[in-house]
Amino acid sequence: MGKLAVGILAHVDAGKTTLSEAMLYRSGCLKKLGRVDHRDAFLDTDALERERGITIFSKQAELPVGEWGITLLDTPGHVDFSSEMERVLGILDYAVLVISGADGIQGHTRTLWDLLARYRVPVFLFVNKMDLPGSDREGLLSALKSQLGEGCTAFGGEEGEAFWEEVALCDEQAMTRYLEDGVLPDGFVASLVAQRRLFPCYFGSALRLDGVDALLKGIERFTRMPDYPETFGARIYKIGRDPGGARLTFLKVTGGSLRVKALLTNRREGMPEGAVWEGKADQLRIYSGSRYRLAEEVFAGEVCAVAGLDGSRPGEGLGCEAMGEPPSLEPVLTYRVELPEGCDPHLAFRKLRQLEEEDPQLRLSWDGQLREIQVRLMGEVQMEVLQRLIRERFGWEVSFGTGSIVYRETIAAPVEGIGHFEPLRHYAEVHLLLEPGEPGSGLEFGTACSEEMLDRNWQRLILTHLEEQVQPGVLTGSPVTDLRITLVAGRAHEKHTEGGDFRQATYRAVRQGLMSAESILLEPWYRFRLELPAGSVGRALNDLQRRHGQVDPPETAGADAVVTGSAPVACMRDYAVEVASYTRGQGRLSCTLLGYAPCHNQQEVVEALGYDSERDLEHPADSVFCAHGAGFTVRWDRVREYMHVESGLPSRNPGVQGAEPAAGVPRRAGPAYGGSLEQDKELQAIFERTYGPIKRRAMAPQSALSRVEREGAEKPVPAPVPSGPEYLLVDGYNILHAWDELKEIARDNLDAARGSLMDLMSNYQGYCGCEVILVFDAYKVPGNPGSVTRYHNIHVVYTKEAETADAYIEKATYEIGKNHRVRVATSDSAEQLIILGHGALRLSARAFREEVELVEGRISAALARSNRRVKSDAMRDAFEKAGR
Repeated sequence: MGKLAVGILAHVDAGKTTLSEAMLYRSGCLKKLGRVDHRDAFLDTDALERERGITIFSKQAELPVGEWGITLLDTPGHVDFSSEMERVLGILDYAVLVISGADGIQGHTRTLWDLLARYRVPVFLFVNKMDLPGSDREGLLSALKSQLGEGCTAFGGEEGEAFWEEVALCDEQAMTRYLEDGVLPDGFVASLVAQRRLFPCYFGSALRLDGVDALLKGIERFTRMPDYPETFGARIYKIGRDPGGARLTFLKVTGGSLRVKALLTNRREGMPEGAVWEGKADQLRIYSGSRYRLAEEVFAGEVCAVAGLDGSRPGEGLGCEAMGEPPSLEPVLTYRVELPEGCDPHLAFRKLRQLEEEDPQLRLSWDGQLREIQVRLMGEVQMEVLQRLIRERFGWEVSFGTGSIVYRETIAAPVEGIGHFEPLRHYAEVHLLLEPGEPGSGLEFGTACSEEMLDRNWQRLILTHLEEQVQPGVLTGSPVTDLRITLVAGRAHEKHTEGGDFRQATYRAVRQGLMSAESILLEPWYRFRLELPAGSVGRALNDLQRRHGQVDPPETAGADAVVTGSAPVACMRDYAVEVASYTRGQGRLSCTLLGYAPCHNQQEVVEALGYDSERDLEHPADSVFCAHGAGFTVRWDRVREYMHVESGLPSRNPGVQGAEPAAGVPRRAGPAYGGSLEQDKELQAIFERTYGPIKRRAMAPQSALSRVEREGAEKPVPAPVPSGPEYLLVDGYNILHAWDELKEIARDNLDAARGSLMDLMSNYQGYCGCEVILVFDAYKVPGNPGSVTRYHNIHVVYTKEAETADAYIEKATYEIGKNHRVRVATSDSAEQLIILGHGALRLSARAFREEVELVEGRISAALARSNRRVKSDAMRDAFEKAGR
């Protein structure tokens, strides 16, 4: 028997869970009718849901309808949990949209309607609570037609001539068929519903079971089973955990079948290896409420939970199923997670990632500069629920700082971005055309590069790198959006190009283009609906104008009025409380996210956030070239002079090569760097005590085959590559815990492990001749002033209280990198990333170990040769003496 996936959606308090309960009861799946207010609803399985009386997590239940069964998916109605609801839409065959007859069409109802259109889901409507006073069936039907669509037609009553005429009006072919036959067959009506031309509307009261049978009968008559391919396919829509902590992947099979113990993977052509996962379906669970049954095989159309998949993510397609669309509803506020005293933030970050797996829209992030965890939330209710989840799952009492607006950035005009990455034995160059897209279009990627210039495989890799990470803008560091990015030129090297080279060149090309462009800051806007007494309209209009709102003409109905329009989220955050105050509780404000638009106070926001794009070392805009066997850095505004490839785009056209930013729109802002070499006595002592005063010199590249040379123009004279020593900064504890032999020593004696590492670094320095600075964390030692000591031929630094090794290395790298070649050896775990740039290169712990082992081998070989030579000389002397 086939299965249809039918979702129940509604604005909060419309009676959605009550309708789900009634459908299960009338289908014979429940012996007793539960109620939300009695905290015994079948689909409210979580204690939080029963306490609050709202749906927080999507749930499923099975019920028989006609020849096939239905997987009923109950979704959250509260706007704070919209992301959970939207993830379900990608697997639905049909939806039932519940509307409160007492409240009518709410703001969130229109958002749900738009989402159902975006995901192309056919819709049945159930107008609930028609037993309450003031519910007007004809008025509600008229509102449905005017606000949602003319295809909204009343079903469940007498199917006479007037009814069939109303159905036929939704489609020309239906009208022709009706005029010929006087009636429309159920199969034809079902096709109209499937094509979203007809939206059957049922009226009743779920609590009193009125109209529920008619709705179930309508779903049986006017739906049809989709055609599924024989090849296996599945769409993942949710990640959860059972009471025992087992990770569950919820999916819908969209082709063929899935058997238990089957091997699953998300592998796709061109997908980076780091994003690929493989796993075995250890269990197939068919849930109904909190109970489940195990299945040996799940067929197309069925929804199940799979145990045993560790790397799966919502929205992924498996087998023949394509990736799902990115979500359209996103949080617009970001909060700082305030951990309890003594809680390790790195450990907390790793554990909280479990919650991000279940709700990817949390967008958990680690701010290395502020050293804090940040999370994005929809609102206060979600915040309270998240606090409760963290307490129950991890035992932490966390709080959240004041929420800040999540901004976006885009550009005003097309610009070319150039990225070149060519340290020794590496090579890649990328040219991208960045163009502003339509508002709300997000990011679009494409290629217009000839395969004669750059092989197709490299082009695919560049597009993969563009898709794998959203780049920050240069005004505030906010993610860029509404951009079309097209690969227009590039070059690889037969011997020296590796995949990671194009990642570096691609990111630098995007960043260089953004630095060259006029950037525009975008902020989220609400669509609002304000219902209040007519006497308060004047006050409301003045308030909304002062809050930079765009207001439609007010509508009045007797003593009440409705004001609609749009306004920036930042200006409306506290307005609901103000409305309740000046209307004495009679006003009601509802807001739904409209999208992003140019910021109403861009310069003020940019200055307040204080982001400096030039000092964002994690996202460099500069390029790396090579000359005389050494890499050197070229500033982003001079890259065009040194590039190796001509893209064919105009080089000085303001519409392409980025005019200067408009007046009043600063590209970079923020205080000067606060940890300079002169201000850091410990760091300065390393150099001045040993090498004398440091002389500042501008970093400029040596020779490179530039566009100026090819055109025969006068070539700029660059400064030489610095000839001073190369510096190697080593994050001691990262390396110590990353190398197995040192880790074993550290388990018994940490001092011995540190000594072994110091000896290894001394040998390394003696052979390579670079300046080695070995840095150990000591930031947890109360009152520790820090220390800098000389150990044989290297420097050993113990950081001061409240200063970590990565923060110390970041400052040192920034200053030394202005004048010297710098490398940093560190492990590359997510919470220990060190910000590098300005020509500095990161050396992974594994690569550094191989380098040290090579040096140790060469030292041993040199000693062996020396010993043989000494022994040979001694033997020769002995023979000569014996001969005499």
